[in-house]
Amino acid sequence: MTPPYGGVFVARTTILDSSGVHRALTRVSHEIIERNEGLDNVLVVGLQTGGVQIALRIVRLLFEIDGTDVPFGTLDVAMHRDDIGLRPVMAEAVTDIPFDLDGMTVVLVDDVLYTGRTIRAALDALNDFGRPRAVQLAVVIDRGHRELPIRPDFVGKNLPTSREEMVDVTLEGVLLGEMRK
Repeated sequence: MTPPYGGVFVARTTILDSSGVHRALTRVSHEIIERNEGLDNVLVVGLQTGGVQIALRIVRLLFEIDGTDVPFGTLDVAMHRDDIGLRPVMAEAVTDIPFDLDGMTVVLVDDVLYTGRTIRAALDALNDFGRPRAVQLAVVIDRGHRELPIRPDFVGKNLPTSREEMVDVTLEGVLLGEMRK
C-alpha cells in the first residue's frame, strides 16, 4: 500500500482470486473493443503505480481478442494532485507516454476508484501530452465514496466499502482489509 496510509495492510477477505481478476479484465477488454467499435485510435495509459500492471494485462488481452497491438503508456500524477501541501508528495514512478494524444481515445487504467481525486489529477496530467478526442476510465474495483463527479466507463467489480477499509488489487487477486499501525 502507498503513503499516506502507513502501517501494515491486513487482509480480511478475498474478493476476487486470480481467475476472477482475469475474467473481470477479459470482460473489460471486450467492452473497450465494443464501445470503441474496434481499437483504431485507442491508446491505453496505466496510472502509476497500481494501474500499470492492470493496463499491461488489458493491452495483452486486447491483442489476444482483436489482434491489435494497442499503444501503451504510463502516467504518474503525483505532481498534479490537489493535496500537495496536505501530505508529502513524491513522484512514485516514471511517466512514459511515447505517443501524441491529439485526436486519440485514451483509456486510463487504475486498480481502484475511490474519491476520484487521482483521476482528476490524471486528466490534468494528460493535458501535458496533448488533447485526446476522448478519455475513458477502466478500473478493476469501484469502491464508491466519490468526492468528485467522476464515473468509470469500464468496471471489473463494484465493491461497496466503508471509508476505513482498504482494497488491495493485484493480478493475483483483490483483498479487502484495513491498515494497522
